[in-house]
Amino acid sequence: MKNRKYNISSDRGFTLIEALIGFMILSIGMLGIASLQAISLKAGKTSVYGSVAMMKVEELFESMRVNPTPAALAEYAASGAGSGTNNNCTGTVVCTPAALAQDDIFWWKKNLSAGLPATTTSITYDPANPATPTKMARVTISVNWDERDKTAGGSVSRTYTTTANICTGVPC
Repeated sequence: MKNRKYNISSDRGFTLIEALIGFMILSIGMLGIASLQAISLKAGKTSVYGSVAMMKVEELFESMRVNPTPAALAEYAASGAGSGTNNNCTGTVVCTPAALAQDDIFWWKKNLSAGLPATTTSITYDPANPATPTKMARVTISVNWDERDKTAGGSVSRTYTTTANICTGVPC
């Protein structure tokens, strides 16, 4: 074996400085991905809350379309700010339209509070104009809830409001 003189300049591998710079660039990229993930989770939660509010409002509109008497719609509006009443309008129990409206509001509010944090609701009822041949009443439902706001350190209030026309008699 020949004695060779070891020459450092002829080595072709990475130096420690190059490896540290590469690791630093990779770390910055991973921090960016983690930040993007946190923003994505917050936007996803906001989207879920909005979807829950929309579905629950549509659910109540369907209950109103099944129970469309003017007295029932007035009771939906009156009970909307409160908590409703559990009248056990299920199975063989026969309820008046107003009692069914109170029962619908009671169960709707229970389901709504399970899906949305700190909810408040309001329902307005504009009866059909007797001077016109149409029997369409206008009902507006608003759902308000609070979401956690990480940037401000508190909560932010969100609202979903929609209006529908409900036929109160035949023909509409």
